[in-house]
Amino acid sequence: MGNLVVDAKGLACPMPIVKAKKGIDSLESGQVMELQTTDKGSMKDFQAWVNQTNHKLIDSKEDNGVFTFFVKKG
Repeated sequence: MGNLVVDAKGLACPMPIVKAKKGIDSLESGQVMELQTTDKGSMKDFQAWVNQTNHKLIDSKEDNGVFTFFVKKG
């Protein structure tokens, strides 16, 4: 679904957010980034990060300890 998949599995905070920022910066406005992480705090952290930026969280889900976020670049 995403134009870019960022694999941040196995990384602890703040690295998933750092990788997400780098990834989203490489996209054009309107494109979608998919971020995958195993950091349990990422659900709260990532939603806060999206709220502080001009991007839009399209969807988020958790499956077997892997959190996946779809973010549309603003």
